[in-house]
Amino acid sequence: MNTSSIEAGRAPSRSESARDDRAGHAGQTRPRAAVQRTPNATTPRSLARKKRRRRNRFLLLAFVVAATAVAVGAWYAMRRSGSAKPIAETATVERRGFSSSVLATGAVQPQVGAEVRVGARISGKVASLKANIGDRVVRGQVIAELEKEDLEAIVAQREAELLFAEAKLSAAERLLPKEISRAELDLARWQATETLFDQLIRRENNLLKTNATSQQAVEEAQERLSVTRAQLASAEKALEMAKARQEEELRQATAEVARAQSALANAKVQLSYATITAPIDGVIASVSTQEGETVAAGMQAPTFVTIIDLDRLQVDAYVDEVDIGKVQPGQDALFTVDTFPGKEFQGRVTAIYPKAVIQDNVVNYDVVVEILDEDGEILRPEMTASVTVLLEQKTGVLAIPAKAVKRQEGKNVVNLARDGRAEVREITVGWKDGQWIEVLTGLEQGQTIFVEAPPAGVSSAAP
Repeated sequence: MNTSSIEAGRAPSRSESARDDRAGHAGQTRPRAAVQRTPNATTPRSLARKKRRRRNRFLLLAFVVAATAVAVGAWYAMRRSGSAKPIAETATVERRGFSSSVLATGAVQPQVGAEVRVGARISGKVASLKANIGDRVVRGQVIAELEKEDLEAIVAQREAELLFAEAKLSAAERLLPKEISRAELDLARWQATETLFDQLIRRENNLLKTNATSQQAVEEAQERLSVTRAQLASAEKALEMAKARQEEELRQATAEVARAQSALANAKVQLSYATITAPIDGVIASVSTQEGETVAAGMQAPTFVTIIDLDRLQVDAYVDEVDIGKVQPGQDALFTVDTFPGKEFQGRVTAIYPKAVIQDNVVNYDVVVEILDEDGEILRPEMTASVTVLLEQKTGVLAIPAKAVKRQEGKNVVNLARDGRAEVREITVGWKDGQWIEVLTGLEQGQTIFVEAPPAGVSSAAP
């Protein structure tokens, strides 16, 4: 008997069962019991698929029912209402303002003198720069200073030269009159001597007639008179020379003072050029120098500060040659800029340049438009402007949308909405202003018209 056999009345243990299994495998392989599946066997996965198919069929059926109900309801509603009336665009005849205008494009620009380019009038090194882009300045405000020690020294020298010249003039004015006085006194003395000897000669001649004197005495008196007259002539010459010398010295001294004054004034002007001030009120638009940089004077010197007066701007509008004949100075104008969309600015035509501007074979004329009111907004140069020059204006005229007017048998007609019908109404038209057109006859204020052709279902009738 095998030691592994089961004792009567006792169940085999796990270890014993395991041993028996191992022993059986050692002898032969046991076949596994076959699992038999019935044809109607149901798994959890197949049940889930069936549920999903039933739900989808239900949703599809519900959608079909709903769509059918909507279609039936719409058909029934159309049957009840007879037929659906399409929506038609209408407009009311109203009174508006009209204007005849010329359109142009242009740009905001500074007026003449409103943009100033400031450069150095003398050469020198920039000692201080008091201008930054965007700063507001007023006329006379210091914006830069050049080094000016050398210029100040020249001014001091010119002042000393002027003092010296003035001293010379003062001395000449004081001394020369004294010299003339001496010459005049000497001349007077010789004039008196001449008179004395002239009287002496006449007396000696009278005495000679009575033999009271000799011929020699008469001759001696005549000789003395001759000498006196020579001295008198010399004194007269000396006085003329003294006066001429006085005039010349005073002229030279005065001229020297004038030259000294001019030299001093020029030195002061050169010194003033070292301080650069704003020539106008405005805003610093550009700065092209810096402290420590040497600037050169002259016409070819680059501008290092540009100032623009933003309160003195204008619009340069370029009008096509076809329309320029309609534009005249004094006409009102409106313009807009891209910076402030929807904002309309007021202006007035002030000038028309006679010479055309030709670009890409297109001929335009520059029309200057004065800006009347910026209305709190800040316009700047080079802003693109769309300009409307107002030629003529009308107020309170009847107007309708231009697209409502149709041409029929050579006439202008509209479709007047009247008692649910479209009545063809002949009209006469006037000005056209954009999307609106003036109605002269044929319509009254408050009437309603169809903007487009009357929709289907609306009967039309002749007036």
